[in-house]
Amino acid sequence: MPILDRQGRLFGKFSLLDIGAVLVMLFVVVGIFLSPGNTGRINGQDKAQAVEADVIVRGLNVLNPESLMQQFSPGNKLSFVIRNQPAGQVDIKSVRQLDRNLAVPQADGTVKAMKDPRPDSYSIDMIITVTGNGQKTKEGLVLGNTKMKIGTPVEIDQLNYNFNGTVIDIRYLNK
Repeated sequence: MPILDRQGRLFGKFSLLDIGAVLVMLFVVVGIFLSPGNTGRINGQDKAQAVEADVIVRGLNVLNPESLMQQFSPGNKLSFVIRNQPAGQVDIKSVRQLDRNLAVPQADGTVKAMKDPRPDSYSIDMIITVTGNGQKTKEGLVLGNTKMKIGTPVEIDQLNYNFNGTVIDIRYLNK
């Protein structure tokens, strides 16, 4: 009996194409389970260290700004979402409400920033300083497996509020 017959079967029983397909599938399965892949660690990632970030929130519309500001007391936790990826919880270090200013033209043609005199403003601006643990990498800060840099939009999500802010400063507390 010949090793390979006229129809391309090995020993008259197995097709060479079928054997090739089985070998390809076997290599794929072995490659998936035995090859080292991404283990969740980012290249160049150091151990976790304490970081502090300032997030600015502009034009947040709220009926009672004072009530909202009381919810941001130091020591409370905030849920952070960076680039639509949950980044975990961070601690509030401080919150500072910013004055609302208006650009007021002067008689000599200049423009002066003056405090908004309207008492019924339903919009606030604030800077929230948060602390948490992140990793300092070659590419910058990684918080919750997501890179965070100055200018990164973040979403602050809690039980009764959800709004966006922008990172304006990052400080590493442990060198």
